[in-house]
Amino acid sequence: MKKMSVADAAAFFGVSREAIHNRIRRGSLESRVEDGVKMVLIDEDKVKKTTQKRVSSKVSASNDERYYKLLEAQNAKLQERVEHLENETRTLRDQKEQMLISEREKIEEIYKEKDEQLKNILQTLSTKFMLGAPLEEEEVEAIDALDAEVELKEESKSKVISLKKYLKSLGYSEKKMKKIKKKFKEKAKKDERIITIGSKYYLDISRYEYTDLIK
Repeated sequence: MKKMSVADAAAFFGVSREAIHNRIRRGSLESRVEDGVKMVLIDEDKVKKTTQKRVSSKVSASNDERYYKLLEAQNAKLQERVEHLENETRTLRDQKEQMLISEREKIEEIYKEKDEQLKNILQTLSTKFMLGAPLEEEEVEAIDALDAEVELKEESKSKVISLKKYLKSLGYSEKKMKKIKKKFKEKAKKDERIITIGSKYYLDISRYEYTDLIK
């Protein structure tokens, strides 16, 4: 135990004399009066342990702060990555929609051209019929080809049906429909019988059998 005057104790702890008197009143420091002078009793081992504990607490707090800053930086990077992926997904979706629109416009243009050809042939037939002239072989072939296309178009309207609608017509449960749809998803790229548009599947029941997939 070391004895110090109040002034020396204040210098030792790096505080004011008033702070030393307050500690004595609180009982955190011991004191005694010798020859009319108040002396402060200091346990240096206890002081060292207290100091080490404070330093350790400061180091721990500093480590915690660095850890939180690291987490914040990683979180910010992850957020940037998520935003980047969302933008890429949005761009791909827009491109897909544009491709579908473009394909639809191409199909409409093809049928428009075929309609024009059909009109021209009908006008020719009407003229030749009025004049009593025979049809050329090429004209007959063109009529047959257009007729086949029109027939195919009409059949596709009535015979192509969505997988969901077809399964519902068979009275399958939702659980069974999910299992069948999963099977179609696995076979879609390799099986020419399956028509895929977006995430939906269609069946051409006028041309194919699907009993091996629908069980």
